[in-house]
Amino acid sequence: MPVNHKIVLDNRPVGAATAANFKLVEAPTPALQDGHVLVRHHYLSLDPYMRGRMNESKSYAQPQPLGEVMIGGTVGEVVESQHPKFKAGDKVVGMGGWQNYSVVDGNALGALRKVDTTHVPLSHYLGAVGMPGVTAWYGLCKIIEPKAGETVTVSAASGAVGSAYGALAKARGCRVVGIAGGPDKCAYVVNELGFDECIDYKQHADAISLAKALKVACPNGIDGHFENVGGMVLDAVMLRTNAFARIAVCGMIAGYDGAPLPMANPALILVNRMKIQGFIVSEHMEVWPEALQELGTLVGTGKLRPRESVAEGLAAAPEAFLGLLKGKNFGKQLVKLI
Repeated sequence: MPVNHKIVLDNRPVGAATAANFKLVEAPTPALQDGHVLVRHHYLSLDPYMRGRMNESKSYAQPQPLGEVMIGGTVGEVVESQHPKFKAGDKVVGMGGWQNYSVVDGNALGALRKVDTTHVPLSHYLGAVGMPGVTAWYGLCKIIEPKAGETVTVSAASGAVGSAYGALAKARGCRVVGIAGGPDKCAYVVNELGFDECIDYKQHADAISLAKALKVACPNGIDGHFENVGGMVLDAVMLRTNAFARIAVCGMIAGYDGAPLPMANPALILVNRMKIQGFIVSEHMEVWPEALQELGTLVGTGKLRPRESVAEGLAAAPEAFLGLLKGKNFGKQLVKLI
């Protein structure tokens, strides 16, 4: 069995996360037992939710244990199998974590899934045709439930979730306005992803200024919003919402370092009879097949052209992850391992 390298959480962050919170270690790969599969990872996924799990505080998921491999999505190839469903050479997606190899129980429900790379590149199964894409699908289709002609918005519009959200919303006949950081990201959101408009939040010092820009971009107000950031962005969106607006909340990256994120105008929830609902996509596995089918079709037909930021090598994962939290990535953040 090959020697494995993995990154573990060595200590918990105090305030902002740093590279010193992680440790690269070498470990033997255990021999395969009956029903187990050895996977060589090609790419690992870096996602904002990982920052919350580094804390010891109570959340929707158990904290990342100290001294254990960082949790995270992976795609790769079966090297050896003791399970009849999997054979060497199969391309698979799973939750192998920040390491080069993983040994997976092939009988564990949802632990490993074979994927077809004929029309969808392997890496996209960690982004547009994976958890981020399904996240966008669930928030849009099950919480916002848009009608053709409505205006919907999304923060972090150029990221893995935001880009999928835009394609899904356009397919439903919506006016789609993104919020992203920087002119390059905004140009990509409009020119390549097909959003109607995109606002550069970095050009606005406060929620009032951003809300004025939203008023221009959304002349008929906002009917649905998908929130990845929180803070000033959410405050600005709420100022432009219509009556009976729906807001799907899947991320609050502005508050991942532990600082409180107060809401400036909570009375608007009542005034506009607003629905605001948080959700965790892993709690809704029943929708994944339907969502993945639509997302795969959008990518395969070129209607969704997701962008990727790729760091090279396992050792690059911590710095790439810290850059993701600061918005330095452009599209889905991956680490290439092979």
